[in-house]
Amino acid sequence: MVRAKKQPRVLSGNGSVGFPNVNARFARRYRDIAYAIIGDHGGADQCSESRQLLIRRFAAAAALAEQLEARLARGEEIDITVHALLASTLVRIAQCIGIDRPAKHTERSLDEYLAAKTNEIEVAE
Repeated sequence: MVRAKKQPRVLSGNGSVGFPNVNARFARRYRDIAYAIIGDHGGADQCSESRQLLIRRFAAAAALAEQLEARLARGEEIDITVHALLASTLVRIAQCIGIDRPAKHTERSLDEYLAAKTNEIEVAE
């Protein structure tokens, strides 16, 4: 039986958002974003409380921006000023928490790739 990986503890209480009148889809997306970012930073035990607070603020702003974008995709009008403010806020918070993950240089020659695969097969046998 394969068990799901336990989510890191980022949110307070029992893992719910804890705000009145918040729909479940928004709460789930907020939680998913927060968990993903905290995981990128090595888990809750590797992040200070202040970093976790910033991550929660980022997750909330990102979920709100996604809601606005979904409304826009459905052809509804949105307040572009609100969307621009959310985008600007996301950039500033991302800079504070360090979401600017550089791309990994993974270029290998075909010979290097085949040698690595051959080595993996030999080790497995």
